[in-house]
Amino acid sequence: MNKTILHCKDIIKTYGSGESKVFALRGVTLDVYERELLMIVGPSGCGKTTFVSVITALLPFDSGTCNVLGYDLATMNEDEKALFRGKLVGFVFQTFNLLPSLSAVENVALPLTIAGEKRSVAIQRAKAMLDKVNLSAKYHFIPAHLSGGEQQRVAIARALVHNPAFIVCDEPTSSLDHKSGQIVMELLRKMTKEEEKTMIVVTHDNRIYKYADRMAHMEDGKIIKIEEN
Repeated sequence: MNKTILHCKDIIKTYGSGESKVFALRGVTLDVYERELLMIVGPSGCGKTTFVSVITALLPFDSGTCNVLGYDLATMNEDEKALFRGKLVGFVFQTFNLLPSLSAVENVALPLTIAGEKRSVAIQRAKAMLDKVNLSAKYHFIPAHLSGGEQQRVAIARALVHNPAFIVCDEPTSSLDHKSGQIVMELLRKMTKEEEKTMIVVTHDNRIYKYADRMAHMEDGKIIKIEEN
């Protein structure tokens, strides 16, 4: 078994108070391992997105323990959490979140330029990452001139360009047709192995379950079973 990079135990997350209190997470316990592609699956509203928001330090939690890459998320302040995300986490979203006025290479370079990298170096690294997702011919295309699958591959390149330790993908294929979704998942799986990354994929798209190393099934704020492929 590969090294554990994430250990969460008995995570509780609520919204509201008193009679209006809602339990989003009801004691979630999960270990995630280096170089695996883990899928978190379950119906809408079961707590999947809340859980990944907790493990990426976007949301505080009420109780329990969450240790990610040696960081105790419960003890970090907001500045430390922002540094943690900027350095160690990559994000891929359902809606791509590309800036429409920037070319593919400029979109991919953005995390590096925000972090203070020289523009020439950022562009060079962005081109290298676009090469890895098979978009060498599309460096200078704006998002409107790319297909949905190509836009998602740009988003994957952007998520990987700063060399994060793990990548969280929130419904990465649900807005894509079957063929584009398969290409994206094959790419994510390849990146997991070749780039030695850990991928956490939140999805309810059963067409892509076969790409997971393990699947954590969530229901009503809990992980009810973990399945190995």
